[in-house]
Amino acid sequence: MTEPDHSDAIGRTERHVDPLSPDRAAALAATLDLDDAPGTGDALPPGWHWLYFNPFVRRRDVGADGHPKRGGFLPAVTLPRRMWAGGRLTYHSPLIIGTETRKQSEIVDVTSKSGRAGQLVFVTVRHRLSQSGTLCIEEEQDIVYREAPGPGAPRPTPPDAPEGATRAQTVTPDPVLLFRYSALTSNGHRIHYDRTYAREEEDYRDLVVHGPLTATLLQGFAAAGGRRLTRFDFRGVAPLFCDRPFTLQAGAETEGTLPLWAKGPEGELAMQATATLAPA
Repeated sequence: MTEPDHSDAIGRTERHVDPLSPDRAAALAATLDLDDAPGTGDALPPGWHWLYFNPFVRRRDVGADGHPKRGGFLPAVTLPRRMWAGGRLTYHSPLIIGTETRKQSEIVDVTSKSGRAGQLVFVTVRHRLSQSGTLCIEEEQDIVYREAPGPGAPRPTPPDAPEGATRAQTVTPDPVLLFRYSALTSNGHRIHYDRTYAREEEDYRDLVVHGPLTATLLQGFAAAGGRRLTRFDFRGVAPLFCDRPFTLQAGAETEGTLPLWAKGPEGELAMQATATLAPA
């Protein structure tokens, strides 16, 4: 079956308002086992805006995979597998916790392709987050829809992670971490908490670590020592799984640009990223 053309979705917009509750930020700090939680009046750490603006739809409007049913703002792509593949963020000004924040989202591109993985549809969504009329964050998200792999199809082999890391931090994702992050981001996708579904329906080895969670950890890793991020680009390469430690790594900084990656337990490259840091 050929996927219908969805180019008519380009230019579609939606708007949301959120007060950036300090309770939600405190809950993520606890989930990440941080000693200090940002509160009202503090700057929201990079990547933490993904806690907010997420719809919690009625149960009858949830699809078999746990996501909201297709349609609405995003195009009604019929391909069964959906993933957030990467994105690009520009941080103009800090978001302040407890301050009313406006988010405008726009679909800027829809592209269909066919390759070794079968039919693919790429959707790019641009988000702008503002407070008191000031643009704070501009972001583009790349969402990919694809066909389900056929029975017995081999899993793709990811490339090896880069060598030459100058610092590293190990993370061990357990089921509680994945469940709590799903709850905090209103993410019902069953691959993150339903082991039977993840293995039998989507052919994963185990529960899958959220791509945005890995990207949030990489941003915090980049900003260690109080450096402010001005830009962060990332791309998911291979899945990471529950109870299998992975490593956040950074290369040498060059003129404020820091290469980053997440290295899987078998040495594979799971996520590649680049951070731009404001001068110290």
